[in-house]
Amino acid sequence: MTEALRVGIAGLGTVGASVVRVLAEKAAELQRQCGRPISVTAVSARNKDRDRGVDLSGAQWFDDPVALAKTAEIDVFVELMGGDEGPARDAIKAAIDAGRHVVTANKALLAKHGVALAESAEKKGVLLNYEAAVAGGIPVIKTMREALAGNSVSRVFGILNGTCNYILTRMEAEGLSFEDCLADAQRLGYAEADPTFDIEGNDTAHKLSILTSLAFGSKIAADDIYLEGISNISQADIRAAASLGYRIKLLGVAVRTESGIEQRVHPTMVPTQSVIAQVHGVTNAVAIQSDILGDLLLVGPGAGGNATASAVIGDIADIAKSQPGFQHGPVFGRPAKELKPYKKAKMRSHAGGYFIRLTVHDRTGVFAAIAKRMADADISLESIVQQADSGLDAEVKTVVLVTHETTEAAVRRAVEGITKDGHLTDKAQVIRIERAE
Repeated sequence: MTEALRVGIAGLGTVGASVVRVLAEKAAELQRQCGRPISVTAVSARNKDRDRGVDLSGAQWFDDPVALAKTAEIDVFVELMGGDEGPARDAIKAAIDAGRHVVTANKALLAKHGVALAESAEKKGVLLNYEAAVAGGIPVIKTMREALAGNSVSRVFGILNGTCNYILTRMEAEGLSFEDCLADAQRLGYAEADPTFDIEGNDTAHKLSILTSLAFGSKIAADDIYLEGISNISQADIRAAASLGYRIKLLGVAVRTESGIEQRVHPTMVPTQSVIAQVHGVTNAVAIQSDILGDLLLVGPGAGGNATASAVIGDIADIAKSQPGFQHGPVFGRPAKELKPYKKAKMRSHAGGYFIRLTVHDRTGVFAAIAKRMADADISLESIVQQADSGLDAEVKTVVLVTHETTEAAVRRAVEGITKDGHLTDKAQVIRIERAE
């Protein structure tokens, strides 16, 4: 019998425990598919005595994940601890230096140190697999790294955070406030006690930065992403979007432009008839546009123990199938040393349609002043709707504008002018409209 692939797992939370359980339950099937057994021979976690609902009796326990990463008793080091520094980074680096293959679900670490780790892995001739780091169980990394060979990608975008998508779905379907939906998401375990990382778009940005590197062959630049979260989305925005034939989603978008690469994370209006608008709840979706294949949309579970474990096990299985001495493909689709410096496109030059919601005093001349500011900024309007405020103040009106294609700079200039005119009773809301299939 071919020798077993020996796996060491650091981190035994929901995902780690699910990986151990599935590897045991599917042992015979995985052996048939991979041509060799896969065995968990070592583990590490913070609390040795905690009951995780899985049998760890056959695995050697390590208090120190770095020691686990270095041990000669494993072939593959699986990092499921999280964190962009400290034990996670140290352990992955130690595993690579020791000639061990690595599997990780850690998007924050990859967004910060991915290129350096990739260079080390390629120099050592070991695999660094990270399918679970982006969009959970959706096989988007394998698709972009392998299945789209020869394609030139022009745009990649998607719903990359299940917490935000859950909140926006509930807000639309049930007419609930952002605060109420967030509280429910926390109660159900979809959102952390401190949800800032999710709702302000940071999680989406980390995932997008990885997809951008794969798509365009550039170095990861997570700190150069234009970032807006969903905490300022109100029921007024949800209702206005629906009346205009749109649905609001938090999207991560990366586009190759003549001036550089545009990376942005923000609430976006997408046509209700588009496929991505039908992605509800905690589900994720990634759309890829390329020259040979055309448009591709991948949809599936973006988080959770089983979904993430599925991606981790897929990465482990790929290693089990690899032959000794086989030249592995580069971590980010091309050699790390050949990744190009990231060239950032100016966000204010971004062109597209925009939704603008203005809450204004109901007095003579306001409508004309708004129209003049738009004209002065050379903005052509597709529609303009004026409606009474839904509250008790009859002296307040809501004006909803939808522009034809224009630039971010022009929209901001017009809104700044309207604000200076003193007509607004609240801060203007600006949401981009994304072309989506």
